[in-house]
Amino acid sequence: MDFPKGLKYNSEHIWVKVGGDNALIGITDHAQDQLGDIIYVDLPEVGYELEQNESFGTIESAKSVSELYAPVGGHVISINESLKDEPELVNEEPYDSGWLLKVKLTNEDELNNLMEQSQYEEYLKSSE
Repeated sequence: MDFPKGLKYNSEHIWVKVGGDNALIGITDHAQDQLGDIIYVDLPEVGYELEQNESFGTIESAKSVSELYAPVGGHVISINESLKDEPELVNEEPYDSGWLLKVKLTNEDELNNLMEQSQYEEYLKSSE
């Protein structure tokens, strides 16, 4: 499993990559592995206001449908349009072309509620 440093993680297996006051959001390698082959991703529209820990969409695999929970609050400024035709990008490159959405952060302090890479790895070990 791959868990890049420099990202923040929530307990729902979603990562955040911060750049200035924007954040790129996606699911972790662990999450995509657990879900299996992704066949559909339902994301909010540009302009949607995320609130930390609220559901903002779903991800569907051959096995199940799972809710996606916002790691941070923010204003959705873009969604990964490629996932409409190629949802498998989430499986192939969860930290690269398989990203889900980009938000303008509304409260950077919310990042303090997330885990660093080493904490996330410990979290996974303790929940096995």
